Amino acid sequence: MLVKFEIYKDGEYWCAEGIGVDIFTQGKTLDELMDNIKEAVEVHFEEDIQYGKHITILSMSEIEVAPIG
Repeated sequence: MLVKFEIYKDGEYWCAEGIGVDIFTQGKTLDELMDNIKEAVEVHFEEDIQYGKHITILSMSEIEVAPIG
């Protein structure tokens, strides 16, 4: 199973919103956010994991690039 997240910065926090799945989490750093995503997926899909289902997490982010010129 593939679970996708959109990652974006909202003020002081990094946020992750599930795409096609009702999961949202945040963290003050990207490392904290990644840990929180893993934990949220484990909780959300606890039963599937118990039955041996493999879950892959994919994150997509918007990164602002400085203007050229």
